[in-house]
Amino acid sequence: MATPKIYRNYINGEWVESETGETFENLNPADTSDVVGVFQRSGKEDVDKAVAAAKCAFQKWRLTPAPRRAEIIFRAAEILLERKEDYARDMTREMGKILNETRGDVQEAVDTGYYMAGEGRRSFGQSVPSELPSKFAMSVRMPVGACGMITP
Repeated sequence: MATPKIYRNYINGEWVESETGETFENLNPADTSDVVGVFQRSGKEDVDKAVAAAKCAFQKWRLTPAPRRAEIIFRAAEILLERKEDYARDMTREMGKILNETRGDVQEAVDTGYYMAGEGRRSFGQSVPSELPSKFAMSVRMPVGACGMITP
């Protein structure tokens, strides 16, 4: 049996081990002798480092024009589409869903990427009458900041 791949955290442009130094095995639910991979058992320090890195990266990302950000997101969707079958098979192995469902899950990610890329070309706000004389009021869409999420 092959040695399972060890996955690390991607923080600040580098693949790093967790601060806890602990890992866990992710097993294929359809065949518990099949180790999908060994993953970092991350803790608060890892999250704090990831959030700090994201906040730092945001300072440059927010200055990138929306159409350019859209191109990057579009390319990410294209990569997902190119690798759809591989990702679907990995997801089935990891969580036990049937292959048609995981193909649908990957397609949803592709579609969301394309949709959000389109939003980068719709960078407009609103102008509205001001309640103050000789004042102009408008809204401008701009990135808000980094966020942290726990996803399946």
